[in-house]
Amino acid sequence: MPKLKNRPPKYAQFKQYAVIYHQKKRIYLGLFGSEESKVAYARFIAESRANPIFYLPKDEPNVTVKELAAAFLEFAKETYDYSNYTHYKIVTIDFLLKLYGDIPVDDFKPGCLKTIRSEMIQSKRYCRPTINDHIGRLVRIFGWGVEEEYAQPNTVAALREVKALRKGDPGTFDHPPRKEVPDDVIKRTLPFMSLTVAAMVQVQRLTGMRPSELCSMTVGDIDKNREPGLWHYIPGKQKTEEYIGAAPIPLGKPEQELIAPYLENKTEKAAVFSPRTAIKEIRERQRAVRKSKVTPSQMERDRQRAEHPADNVGEFYDRNSYRQAVGHAITQANKAGQNIPKWSPYQLRHAQATDLEKNEGLDVAQAVLRHTTANTTKRYAHGQLAIAEEVARNRVNPFEEPATGAEPTERKTS
Repeated sequence: MPKLKNRPPKYAQFKQYAVIYHQKKRIYLGLFGSEESKVAYARFIAESRANPIFYLPKDEPNVTVKELAAAFLEFAKETYDYSNYTHYKIVTIDFLLKLYGDIPVDDFKPGCLKTIRSEMIQSKRYCRPTINDHIGRLVRIFGWGVEEEYAQPNTVAALREVKALRKGDPGTFDHPPRKEVPDDVIKRTLPFMSLTVAAMVQVQRLTGMRPSELCSMTVGDIDKNREPGLWHYIPGKQKTEEYIGAAPIPLGKPEQELIAPYLENKTEKAAVFSPRTAIKEIRERQRAVRKSKVTPSQMERDRQRAEHPADNVGEFYDRNSYRQAVGHAITQANKAGQNIPKWSPYQLRHAQATDLEKNEGLDVAQAVLRHTTANTTKRYAHGQLAIAEEVARNRVNPFEEPATGAEPTERKTS
């Protein structure tokens, strides 16, 4: 029997929804088993028989915000990185579905968006810039719905007219600007870190790279032959064959000396700085200062760890685990009486920016931090005030002494 062509798609179930799969897309009909979904499926079949091009009129009001959100989250999970997907998931589940999940997509008006924003403000969970970011994500969800024909273009056009919160708006708050961490504070913290984390901190301070760039560095991302005397770290080189045009990060001799020990006997896809290595270093340090003998049970645990190094420990740091490692070192240092203030890895990038701005100029800081505009660099570099302060310290009053060659004048008396 010949294979049938243009066979109509089947009425299927995806989670609690009725769906059909057409042209590599999942089309939502409503709740599975509901009369609404069966009517939508019958209408699709009738229209597909009358038209050789199958389509679903998604501008019908049977597409709800809940269905749009479910479709978008499936798309985001496959498309976006984990961090970005998590932000979309939070704003969708905690706010969008909680308040407006059951209404038709095109009934979602700017007033609905502002109500969600008010809920975010009242929750006191988010600062003003984060609320603006979350509202922008909600608008992008509906923009994706227009692209996929789940919503009318005028729906998302109206949502885009909602203005962002401004500094000082009632009920909002802003976190204080992040400042650089002084080098002497870093230096006093380093002895309380594992060798791996200490190397990471120093490399980040020297290069000004982002924590995420440092944590994702692999052996194959480092090009040792691009320029004489320099290495180049090309973020993401191992993820794509074509990386020409990616912004490389030059690595000088100090950074090379810090990184080199972590490149030995590793594959190209292996992490340069791994928490597995850090844990091994910590255990070796603890064993070196141990006063009692190693027990047989401890030896057995060491043997099992050597056989299963991946258990409970990932190969790569992420920005959260990296920050936690730095925070743990600060806690240990303060227990030892160091009195070190709390700081985070992102402040290392600010420290490099400020140092470059003061000593080399804003344009050099912009080039090293790989910012497209100087305005972005100004948010990181805080050297302008230090320069102005130094000028103020050395300033003299030109009016305290009479101008050279001028004769003092006497006031006439009557």
